[in-house]
Formats: sequence, structure tokens, C-alpha cells
Amino acid sequence: MSEKNSKTEKIQPFSAPKGVPDYVPPTSAAFLAVRDTFITQAHLAGFEHIELPIFEDTGLFARGVGESTDVVAKEMYTFADRGGRSVTLRPEGTAGVVRAVIEHNLDRGQLPVKLNYAGPFFRYERPQAGRYRQLQQVGVEAIGVDDPALDAEIIALADRSYRALGLSGFRLELTSLGDRNCRPAYRKKLQKFLFALPLDEETRQRAEINPLRVLDDKRPEVREMTADAPLMLDYLDPECRVHFETVTGLLDDMGVPYQVNPRMVRGLDYYTKTCFEFVHDGLGAQSGIGGGGRYDGLMAQLGGQDLSGIGYGLGVDRTVLALEAEGVGVGLDRRVDVYGVALGSAAKRAMAGIVNQLRVNGVAADMSYGDRGLKGAMKGADRSGSRFTLVLGDQELEDGTVAVKHMQTHEQQQIQLHEVVAHLRALLS
Repeated sequence: MSEKNSKTEKIQPFSAPKGVPDYVPPTSAAFLAVRDTFITQAHLAGFEHIELPIFEDTGLFARGVGESTDVVAKEMYTFADRGGRSVTLRPEGTAGVVRAVIEHNLDRGQLPVKLNYAGPFFRYERPQAGRYRQLQQVGVEAIGVDDPALDAEIIALADRSYRALGLSGFRLELTSLGDRNCRPAYRKKLQKFLFALPLDEETRQRAEINPLRVLDDKRPEVREMTADAPLMLDYLDPECRVHFETVTGLLDDMGVPYQVNPRMVRGLDYYTKTCFEFVHDGLGAQSGIGGGGRYDGLMAQLGGQDLSGIGYGLGVDRTVLALEAEGVGVGLDRRVDVYGVALGSAAKRAMAGIVNQLRVNGVAADMSYGDRGLKGAMKGADRSGSRFTLVLGDQELEDGTVAVKHMQTHEQQQIQLHEVVAHLRALLS
């Protein structure tokens, strides 16, 4: 390459990986508001935080989530580490939580174990609006008690989490998928129905492994063929029926609106009995904003006690989109409460000390940097959204004061330098 070309060639900047969203201001404020609201609501219901590994042994998901699911068969980020072990970026949270409960003997104490987690999950899907390869969720799991009241509590908690954000244009759909006692007979009925259809080879294989998954097929031709398929709700045994009716009765008592959807099939194999999804039609094809269900049998399948569990995962990404679709604004209106403008090197040194003291006292504060004049620095104050701006120049330093400007009323007063931190704390309290 010639010297001339080497000087003029432009270095191409990097982009985020395909299907991985960045959250930058101002959208990042909405992202934090959604995530933190979900976490706060879970803590109000007695759930404790658990921090999960980003990657796990691949076998955990193959056994726990189900090898017939699209998640395991097509969507996992799996690779060999330097020791030759097969590991997978977590595609969901429940299997990891159950593994941790078993490994740390959390099930040996007070039941149910109530845990809350948050963070990124990874699925290799075709990216589109609301469907990402790195998705953000907040989840809860309650393990150890098979009580329909716990099902109703989990569902009501999810409903309350959305409403705490001001979201209203969603609906709750739920059903029962039966259990190990009544599902085998239904499975035979459904397979008999499906094997009489002209299914393609891949769908027929899916019907062999997990026929319920065929009912979740989104292709119009498959949905048309399965329109008259037998439904699990019609084959529940008395125990599962009473369980489901108790759940719906409790939701009625709590004032949580819902619709029974007998064709609902969640995308993971471990679900039993109560199963639910929150749907927002303002999002187009990717309308699910969260969901979950009961997973009796999963803990034993992963090597622990045969204890029941129920939980959910709420989509932070899709909830942000749902709020935008409804025109609901959430998040901080301002970066800081106080913004300092210093004119001159001596004033800048003094302002740095004031701003530091404000932060030490719990006040969100920032200041202007560089050599901008008063006009440019005040533009920074406007962009910060601060409630008060401090202006400090040579004259103020000489007088031992600082100008405090109320950004909404534009009123301004001179305050002694040694009193300004206490003065602002009183104004902001």
C-alpha cells in the first residue's frame, strides 16, 4: 500500500453484533426503569436475589429445557471451552435457578424457596423488532410447594409489575397443561390425531417426541390442520382440574383479569399444570411480553428432590417497546439535581470540591468541563435536566459566595460557599 493510500484510508468503526441491542440515553433510562420496577415488585413479594452464571454446562439445558424444543435444537449458543467441555450461554433462567437450589441445598430450609434474577439471555434467532439474540429478562422462581395459591401469587405479581409501570394495553392468557398422571392419555389422543395429518417429516418427528409442540407451530397451514386437535383442558384429571379452577378463582378474587386459552403451548418442555403468557398486541408478531408456568418434575429431572416449582420471565426489551407503543414515558427526567458552572481555573477547582461534597451527601451532581464560556456551559446545564445550577466566577470567589439558580423559576440568589451544600440539601429534601 502506498504512503498516500495509507494516510487517506478510513478505519471502519465496529457495530454491535447482529440482533444485540444497545441501550443508550435516553432509552437506557426507560430500560432501567422497567428492569428496576420488575425487581422491586418481586422483592415486595418476598423474593430474594440470585445471581446466575452467564454460561452453564450444555447438558443442563438439554436435560432441563428439552431436546425437542427449538431453544435447544436450534437456538443455543454452544461452544467448547479450552478444557474441551461443552458450555452454553444461558437461553433461559429456570434451569439455572433449579441447579443452584440443588447445588446449594436451598431446598433443605423454609419452603417455598423464592428467588428473583435479572440479566441477559441468549438465543440464536432471526432478529426482528422485539426479538433479539441477546434478550433481557427479570424472572422469579418459587420452588418446593404445590399450592395453587402460589400460582395465583406469581401471576398477580407479574400483572402488578406491568401495571406499576403504567402499562395497560396487555392481556393475560392462561391454561393448564396437566401433569404426569393425566398428560400421557392426552398425549396418545393428540398423537393419533396428528399422525392422521399430512405433516412434513420434521413436524412428524416433533409429534413423536413432544406432540404439544406441534400445536405451537406458527405456520398457517399447520394451524389450519390442527384447528380441531384435542385440547389438554378437556382431558385434565380431577386433581389438575381442581388446581386450575382454584387458580382462576383466586385471580378473580384478586381482581386480575385473564382469558383462558386452551391452545396455549409454551416453548419449553418442563411446564406442567398452570401455564400463562402476557400478550401486547401493539408489538406485532412478537407480542409476548412475558410468561411462565409450573414445572413439577423438573427438579427431580436435574438430580434434586421431587419438588414442584413455578415461575416467570418478564421481557425487559419488549416491555420497553410496549410502553413506547402506548406512549407511556418511564425513567428519570433528569440526569442530575445540581449542575455546576465554573468560570476560570480557580473557580473550577472550588466547584470540583462543591460537587464532590454534594455527591458525598447523596445529591446527584455534575459540572461543566473544558473551556466553554457561560453561554455554552448553561446549555450543558439545560441538557442535564438539573433543578439547580451553581455559577461560580472570579467575583463570587472573591466574595466567598456562589450563585444558585432555580432552573424552573429562573430565580437566583447568592449563597455563602461554606453553606451551599446544606442549602441545596434542604431545597431538595
